[in-house]
Amino acid sequence: MIKAGIIGGAGYTAGELIRILLHHPKTSINFIFSTSNAGNKVYKVHQDLIGSTELSFTDTINPNVDVVFLCLGHGNSKKFLSEHSFSKNTKIIDLSNDFRLSKDHLFQGKSFVYGLPEVFKKDIKEAQYIANPGCFATAIQLALMPLAANNLITSDIHVNAVTGATGAGVSLSKSTHFTWRDNNFSHYKSFTHQHLGEIYQTVHLLQNDFNVEINFIPNRGNFSRGIFATAYTHFKGTIEEAITLYKMYYKDAPFTVVSDEEIHLKQVVNTNKCLLHLQKHNNKLLITSSIDNLLKGASGQAVQNMNLAFDLIQTDGLHLKGSNF
Repeated sequence: MIKAGIIGGAGYTAGELIRILLHHPKTSINFIFSTSNAGNKVYKVHQDLIGSTELSFTDTINPNVDVVFLCLGHGNSKKFLSEHSFSKNTKIIDLSNDFRLSKDHLFQGKSFVYGLPEVFKKDIKEAQYIANPGCFATAIQLALMPLAANNLITSDIHVNAVTGATGAGVSLSKSTHFTWRDNNFSHYKSFTHQHLGEIYQTVHLLQNDFNVEINFIPNRGNFSRGIFATAYTHFKGTIEEAITLYKMYYKDAPFTVVSDEEIHLKQVVNTNKCLLHLQKHNNKLLITSSIDNLLKGASGQAVQNMNLAFDLIQTDGLHLKGSNF
C-alpha cells in the first residue's frame, strides 16, 4: 500500500482528498497535518466523513511516507517545504500555485513537473515532484489543447467561466457569505486571473507560434461546486473536423470526454470528469468545458497524478459518483 500524508488537512480540497484516499484500493492515509486542528477527529471538520474514518489531525509529520499532498493556501507550500524535509523517495504533489509556472519549477533542488495528465502523462509518470494545475486552468486548457497541438489557434480566444463558492476556499470573505452569494452573480479578476499564466505556458509549449490574446472573464456563481466555461475562437474547418480532432486528441484520456450532446454542470459534479462540447457558428468554434473544481480541478486530478507517478491505473480510486438531480 502507498502511504500518504496530507498537509493542510482542514480545507475543502483536503476533505475531498481524504474521501478519495480512504476508498482508494492502493493507498492508506498515514497522517493528516493541521496545526489548528491537531488532536481533533477528522470528521469533526469534514462532517461528511462521519462513520468513514476515526483518523485524527496531527501537528507532526512522518518524513518517510511514499507521497505527500500539499493542500495549503497559495504561497504557503514553499514556506512549508523550506521548514520541513521528507525522504529522498517521497513524492510530493502540490495543489497550490507555488510551482506551476516554469520559473518556479525548480525549488531547493526539487524539479516540479506540471501535472495536466492529458498533456504531460509521460513526464508525470517519471516525476517525483508534481505541481497540480489550477481549477479554471484545467477546464480552459482542456478546451484549447487540441487546437494548440495542431497549430490551429490563429486569433484571440474569448473565455467566460463561472465557478462555485468552494472555489474561494474555506476562509470567509465578503463574496462567500450566503447572504451575498445567494441569488447573486458577479465577475472578478477580469483579464488578470492568476491561472492565465499556466494556461499561456501550456499553449505556448504545444503551439510555438502562439501570439494572440486569451481574454478570460471569471465569474462567481451561486452554487457550491463546479466550473462551467465557454471559449470561442476562429476555426476554418467544419464542425465534423473539429469533433474528430478533439476525439482523437483525447482518445486515451479516461476522464476527458467529448460529448455529442450539449453539456451541463450537474453531469460533472462529484466526478473527476471533464466534459467538452463543440459547436460551429459561422467562422467561430465554441468549446464548452465543465469540471468539478474540487475534483478534476484539484483533489481528483492530484490522485490521478499520483496514480500515474506510481504506475497505477489512472482511474484507480476515482470511480466517483456523479450528481443526482
